[in-house]
Amino acid sequence: MTKVSDGTLRRRPAQRRSQERVERMLDECARLLDEVGYDGLTTKEVARRANVPIGTFYQFFPDKQGLVRALGLRNLDAFLDRVTARLTERRLKNWTEAVDILVDEFVDMKHTMPGFGVMDFGEVLVTPGGPGLRGTERMLDGRRENNFVVADRVRALAVEVLGAPASPELDRAIVVAVEAADAVLKLAFRVDPQGDPALIAECKRLVRRYLEDYAS
Repeated sequence: MTKVSDGTLRRRPAQRRSQERVERMLDECARLLDEVGYDGLTTKEVARRANVPIGTFYQFFPDKQGLVRALGLRNLDAFLDRVTARLTERRLKNWTEAVDILVDEFVDMKHTMPGFGVMDFGEVLVTPGGPGLRGTERMLDGRRENNFVVADRVRALAVEVLGAPASPELDRAIVVAVEAADAVLKLAFRVDPQGDPALIAECKRLVRRYLEDYAS
């Protein structure tokens, strides 16, 4: 079931039936993003395809933007769950080796997860490699840019799961690493809608080598 934060939903779905309805609405939102894009997405069509009354939609989401915000947070949860599962299968010599797993899972989600090519972690992309739709750079949290939210979650994973040394310097380094990876991966998907393999490899090398200074 969805793990989006309580503050994202108007009302927390306590009953199983309500939880399933929220999940269906998020699923249909993702599919519609692929089919018609963000501009073509409507709350009415999401409710119709999810087979819920429009009034039920507004019980949980304030508007289209709130729905997309919840989808972005669900995407981030799914991404980190996938990365964590991969990490438990491998014993890394150094926590910076997780960079390859993070990038690989992100690219795989671009290929396989509905809606992820249009909106991964909040920013709505006009084309696979950007640019982003103006006004969506703070979709996940109106107070901060999306990449700062992502960096917080990645830093927590690095410290709690991988044993990276917590410090203000590491916090800053993770923000820089997320920004750098975001820029290079967008370039990779601009060059090739499937993600240019050489640029994806360069992204891994760039971020891994940058973070190695903090690992040492």
